[in-house]
Amino acid sequence: MRGASAARTLICAGLLMGTAAAAEGPAKLGPQWPNYNNTLDGQRFSPLDQISITTSAQLVQACRIEIAKGGSFQTGPIVVGGTMYLTTARDTIALDPTNCEQKWRATYTPEAAELWTTNRGIAFLDGKLFRGTGDGRLLALDAATGATVWKDEIADPRNFEYLAAAPIAWNGVVYIGIAGGDGGIRGRMLAFDAATGREIWRFNTVPTGKERGADSWTDPKSAATGGGGTWSTYTLDVTAGELLIPVGNPAPGFLPRYRPGTNLFTDSLVVLDARTGGLKWWYQLIPHDGLDRDLAAAPAVVRSANGVELAVIAGKDGYLRAIDRGTHRQIYQVAVTRIENGDLLPTPEGIHFCPGILGGVEWNGVAYDGARDLLFVGAVDWCATYKISPGSGPPARGFAFQGGPFALDPAPATGWVTAVDASSGRVRWKYHADAPVVSGVTPTAGGVVLVGDLAGNLMVLNSDTGELVRKMPTGGAIAGGIVTYQIGGRQYVALTSGNVSRTANVVTGHPTVIVMTLPPNVGTVAGDAARGGDLYASNCASCHGFDGTAMHDHDLRKAAQAKTVDELEAWIRDPKPPMPRLFPSTLDETEVRDLAAFVHSLR
Repeated sequence: MRGASAARTLICAGLLMGTAAAAEGPAKLGPQWPNYNNTLDGQRFSPLDQISITTSAQLVQACRIEIAKGGSFQTGPIVVGGTMYLTTARDTIALDPTNCEQKWRATYTPEAAELWTTNRGIAFLDGKLFRGTGDGRLLALDAATGATVWKDEIADPRNFEYLAAAPIAWNGVVYIGIAGGDGGIRGRMLAFDAATGREIWRFNTVPTGKERGADSWTDPKSAATGGGGTWSTYTLDVTAGELLIPVGNPAPGFLPRYRPGTNLFTDSLVVLDARTGGLKWWYQLIPHDGLDRDLAAAPAVVRSANGVELAVIAGKDGYLRAIDRGTHRQIYQVAVTRIENGDLLPTPEGIHFCPGILGGVEWNGVAYDGARDLLFVGAVDWCATYKISPGSGPPARGFAFQGGPFALDPAPATGWVTAVDASSGRVRWKYHADAPVVSGVTPTAGGVVLVGDLAGNLMVLNSDTGELVRKMPTGGAIAGGIVTYQIGGRQYVALTSGNVSRTANVVTGHPTVIVMTLPPNVGTVAGDAARGGDLYASNCASCHGFDGTAMHDHDLRKAAQAKTVDELEAWIRDPKPPMPRLFPSTLDETEVRDLAAFVHSLR
């Protein structure tokens, strides 16, 4: 264990209710964050609303703990039963999510050469944790102690196979796929018994022989090194029993003529029967890809406001797509970063492409706020020049198989956060970030979207407008999950800061977990609706009427149904003309809160 006391810096410790709760007994648990994307459907939405447009200005750092001295840090933390679990390439760590106290740390000693030192997270089920390793092992750990329960060797790093994805677990089964598509692997998705580690089924993402889709590889020998890895996480519709898998690029990435055909199921959303592994349907984003524009991020399964069941995906080609789950057809496609020369292929002389190999939507995908019917996604704006080496042959065992070199643009890369109407595909707003956005994007019922960039900024955006509410530097690139949860009646936000990888082009920093919260009583003390009613009668009723309906185009009952108390408070503080500004000249802080509570009661 790295001296946890020395590595941990507590800020505002006396403000934290969690400290007092620990002295009095177990803290009451509110909504936690039990999966990589919170819910298995991939929507990544939190129902918590203490942290809002008005209260986020008062966020303070509760604690921080340095996890390692360097390296990749792209994990998506989970919070289950009042404990936070997260991973590095070799370590699995349990923390108190209110004060960063380390409960235990389990370090895996590789049994073979590690091919890749990136791990994106962990799954929890029935008291056990599940994760992959860089040398192709799947581990089950005791969630209380970190002790190894079972271990399976499921991938061979000698063949460029490894495990980078965060598995998911459901109904006694653990699901994870093999990474390493750029090395010319033959990708596959696997399911294991959570109790014993026994393999239940496997699905080959590059079909051969009599498997469905094998004829999409016109030259059958190219399928043996066809790629099709998975390296982020997965989505599961528990009602339909469907497992939705994002499948990566074919290999070689830049030399498609080596592998004629449409190359199923690369660059595809593949939907399997979660119980049997049987193929149900698929949607291929890019047939015969020649630009390494794989689909890495897990989809979000949503029912839009107009009643359509959608699988929403976003890939490295820079587009968000909505697929009708009933017809399996694309409904709309929206660019979420700069697009240039996407319809061309590399040449020996070189062609400039946007997004480049490290651009577009990387390993964290689409989130969804159902109350607003809005989809949110982060993206990277970074271009590159690709060349092909026409004489490239099959890959040497254990080496990358690109088919040619690439050069990233020297200009500083930036990022985008885009909000899209789920029913229509219309872009509601876009926010241009200082640096690439590869972090998890987390919308909440507080009317804010939490997101980070590789310049190390944690940003709070207004869900409705995209306006930057607050930006907080963290000192390290934010490349993993941003999660929120409630313990002891208090909402917390936890994030990963510090990352060294190919995408980290601004700052790096040491891998660190940072937890933020609000001072006592902020966002937790309800306004007095009765006092607010008196204030309303004297200040508002002459225009809006005593029931809030006198102004047809400003019906306060509709506003009360659509907005939280915090959003109503923000509206009263900073109204749009012709509504007069009553704060702070007429109403003080408490009176604004009371008036917002009354208007909210008009629902």
